[in-house]
Amino acid sequence: MSEQLDMSQFEKPMIIREMQMEDIDEILEIQRVSFPGMIPWERAHLHSHLSIFPEGQIVAELDGKVIGSCSSLRINFDEYDDRHTWNDITDNGFITNHDPDGYNLYGIEVMVHPNYRRMKVGQRLYEARKDLARSLNLKSIIIGGRIPNYHIHASEMSPREYVDAVSRHKIYDPVLTFQMMNGFILMRINPNYLTDDVASGKYATLMEWNNVDYKPLSKRHFKTSYPVRICVVQYMMRKISSFEDFAQQCEYFVDVSSDAGSDFVVFPEIFTTQLMSFLHEKSPSQAIRKLTEFTPQYIEMFTNLAVRYNVNIIGGSHFVKEDDEEIYNIAYLFRRDGTIEKQYKIHITPNERKWWGISSGDVIEVFDTDCGKIAIQICYDIEFPEMARIATDMGANIIFTPFCTEDRQGYLRVRYCAQARAVENQIYTVISGTVGNLPETENMDIQYAQSGIFAPSDFEFARDGIVGETNPNLEMVLIGDVDLEILRRQRQDGTVKHLKDRRHDVYRVDYLK
Repeated sequence: MSEQLDMSQFEKPMIIREMQMEDIDEILEIQRVSFPGMIPWERAHLHSHLSIFPEGQIVAELDGKVIGSCSSLRINFDEYDDRHTWNDITDNGFITNHDPDGYNLYGIEVMVHPNYRRMKVGQRLYEARKDLARSLNLKSIIIGGRIPNYHIHASEMSPREYVDAVSRHKIYDPVLTFQMMNGFILMRINPNYLTDDVASGKYATLMEWNNVDYKPLSKRHFKTSYPVRICVVQYMMRKISSFEDFAQQCEYFVDVSSDAGSDFVVFPEIFTTQLMSFLHEKSPSQAIRKLTEFTPQYIEMFTNLAVRYNVNIIGGSHFVKEDDEEIYNIAYLFRRDGTIEKQYKIHITPNERKWWGISSGDVIEVFDTDCGKIAIQICYDIEFPEMARIATDMGANIIFTPFCTEDRQGYLRVRYCAQARAVENQIYTVISGTVGNLPETENMDIQYAQSGIFAPSDFEFARDGIVGETNPNLEMVLIGDVDLEILRRQRQDGTVKHLKDRRHDVYRVDYLK
C-alpha cells in the first residue's frame, strides 16, 4: 500500500479570534490600504478598545497574518439620537461610552485587506459578531454602514434614491449590498456620519440585525439612578508632635466617611506638610526633603484605612522624592480593594518652584474605580481647561481637586475653575482644601478654603450647580451624593450638550502622550 498523503501541508485554516495588542501594527496597515484618504485609527484608539471591551474586537488570521478585523461596543441604542454621527456613537473612536449592560452591539468598523477580498473574510467577521451578540444575549446589532459607490451616482440621485436602487439590486454597492445579504435591515440614512468619507458623501445607512434568540431578563431597561456618595474633608492644619498624631486625625475622618456610607473620601493638597510642624527645620527646601521620608508610612497608612473602612480614598497630595532625586507633588488614589494609583501634579506654581524646587509630571491619568472612571487634578491643574477636557474624553465622570491656598483670591481661582470645568465638560468636580495655620512652618503658615462638590448647571442637577459646600475656614466634612445616571442622560439629552456640540471642524485639543 502506498504511503498516505500528508494533507496538513496543504491546509490553510482561517482563524477568527479576539484581537490582541500585538495585532495593532497589522490592523493599522490594513486600515491604511483599505480606506485611502480617510483618517485612520490611532494606536491609542485600539488600546482603548482592548482595555474597555476586548471581546468585541475581532480579527481574521490566515497563515499567521491578520487579514481583517472588526470593532464594536455595547450601548443602549434608545439613549442616542437617531441622527447620531460616528464620533457620537464611539466617543470619538475611544468607545469610553461602552456600556457593559447595554442591550445592543454597535459595529463601528469592518475591514479586509485588499489582497484577501472575495474570500468571505467579511462574512466570517459578521458571523463572529452575531455569535457574540447571541452569547451575550443582546437584542440586536446596529451599524452605520458606508455607501462608497454613491459618489458615482450623486449627481443624478439622492442618497435615499441610491439606497432604494441598491436594495432592488439595480445598483451594486460593495458595503450596502453585502450588509443586506447578511440580514441587516435599513432603519434610516444619517447625514454627516463620517466627515472624511467623501465617497459616501458623508452619508451612512443605519442598519439593524435582530437577534431572534434574545431573551429579555427584566422589564426595566434603564437604570433609574447611579448614586455615588462623596465625603470631602476640609482639614485643619495645626501643630502636631508625631506621625501618629497625623495618622489619628486621618483615621478619624475616614471613619466618619465610612459611617456615612461614602464611596470616596477626599483629603486636601499637601496636607502632609503638617508633619513639618515637628521637624524643626527652618529651611523650606530641606524641610521638604525630610518630609519625603514619611512617604512609605503615608502610603501604608492610607492603604490600610481604605481596606479597613471600605472606602476609596483620595489621599490629598504628598511631596515624594523619586529615583531621579527630583521631588514631585503626587496625589494617590487608594482603592478600597487595596490597589493604588497616582497622579503627578502637572502645572507647578511659581511658589512651589521657588520655595521647594518641585518638579512637574507630564501624564494625565484617568482611573477605573467601582464607581466609574475618575480623574485627580491637583489645585493649579484645574485652572487649565485642556486637562479637564482630556480627562473627560478619556471617560472621567468626576474630577477630584485637592487644593491648598493661602488667601481668598487663590481659593476663588480654584473654585471658579472647578465650577467652569463641571459646566464645560458635563462632569462633577470636587474640591478639598486646608484651613488653619502652621505659624512655625515656613511657607505653610496660613490657609484659606471653602470646599465643595459641583455639578453641571441644568434642570436635573442641584440648584446653582452646587451639590454642597462647607463653611469657609472651619474644619468640617461635606457629604454629598452625585448621580452618574443623571449625568449620562444629560449628556445625551440635556438643555445644552457641550460634549456633543463641540466644533471639531474648527478646533481640537491634542494630548501629546
